[in-house]
Amino acid sequence: MLLSLVLPITVANAALAAYTFDPLQHLAGIAPYFEPSDPPLDPAPPQGCNVTRAAYLVRHAAIWANDFDYEEFIDPFVSKLQNTTVDWKKAGPLAFLSTWNTPIEDDDIEELTQVGRQEAFTLGVSVGQRYPSFKAPGKVWTSTAERTEKSAQSFIEGLVTHSNETELVSVSEGEEEGADSLTPYEGCPAYSSSAGSEQSGQYQKLYTKPIIERFHALAPSFNFTPNDIFGMQELCGYETVIRGSSPFCSLDVFSPNDWLGFEYTNDIQYHYNTGYGNDVAGAIGFPWLNATAGVLTANDTDSSDAQDIYISFTHRELPPVVLVALGLFNNSAFSGGDDINATMPLDAQNYRRAWKSSHIIPFLTNIAIEKLSCDSYGFGVGEHYRVLVNQSPQPLPGCTDGPGESCSRDGFQKFVQSRGEILGSFGEKCGVDYSNSTDILSIYGVS
Repeated sequence: MLLSLVLPITVANAALAAYTFDPLQHLAGIAPYFEPSDPPLDPAPPQGCNVTRAAYLVRHAAIWANDFDYEEFIDPFVSKLQNTTVDWKKAGPLAFLSTWNTPIEDDDIEELTQVGRQEAFTLGVSVGQRYPSFKAPGKVWTSTAERTEKSAQSFIEGLVTHSNETELVSVSEGEEEGADSLTPYEGCPAYSSSAGSEQSGQYQKLYTKPIIERFHALAPSFNFTPNDIFGMQELCGYETVIRGSSPFCSLDVFSPNDWLGFEYTNDIQYHYNTGYGNDVAGAIGFPWLNATAGVLTANDTDSSDAQDIYISFTHRELPPVVLVALGLFNNSAFSGGDDINATMPLDAQNYRRAWKSSHIIPFLTNIAIEKLSCDSYGFGVGEHYRVLVNQSPQPLPGCTDGPGESCSRDGFQKFVQSRGEILGSFGEKCGVDYSNSTDILSIYGVS
């Protein structure tokens, strides 16, 4: 009888010991770069296939702090902390606040960190190793912000042996460029950078309430607010990419459930801002998809302008709208439902959601489209295409007729055309009100 009791207890203890949780993989847009294997498909080319051309869209690397995050959440908390008389040494897991100092100053805002430079270089090395037969690109494109340009330069230094042989082309971030930029949302009057704030704020209040009560029990005289909690959790990410680690990441400070609440709040924000909850998102992302499909499917291998790999650097807003244009990370993809917002409730988490911003827009997030030449068992000889997000293959909705759930050339071209018809044109959906706007991204030389 005693043995029968010991065994279940031993198994239960083993299960508890096996549970692990890394907050750095649940930080949404301030997560350090990682590759989540979502879904867990093999990123290597399918059997019998070789990659003959590729295009990458890459978000800039880690920065000291985003200006909005700093002004709205981090700086108010730090200022309050600097003016309090709380004896933090008696505040249990918050005792570190007695000696903690912020690593972020006003002059650092939006600047690339050393960790960011290193990670961009490392990603360049990784991409170069992935395509060892590719020629060094003649051009790499980037939006004109300093953080994107420096990210691109570090990436190039890791990608190629002689970085001075690759030209870094800066693309204007002006709003009147319309779709012809790497920041097309700037030229979309129907897009608002504050979209999603109201909805995410509703869930933020819900998940932070028990945290505030817990912290109040540790430090009764400190008036913790939902924004303070949010700022503290943001510091976990920003301090980590500055100093290498952060006490705010400790699971003694914030539990796994606390971090999931933070992540879901961000997921709601991005759902309504650059995701399926914003009617213009797909139309903003489609010009990059269309232009990229053009350069990948073009039969111009003898052209002096043709490249084996096309790489572009941008900000956090463009990758998610491109994913919407591709129909990926769609919560309702297999449900048959037509109310996409119902998949992101504001009073409870949808733990089974596909839309997870930590997987979609960490620092250096990258979307790749590969052109494959295949002679594969069961499929024969042919040209196919596939999408990878942070190295994880993503089957295209309705187009998985090739090896490794890739998409045939004919299917891919029809898929892109169909997505354009479904999403609508940039100018029409955005309500463009200036005469020189365009629906086309032409920077690669193919419309």
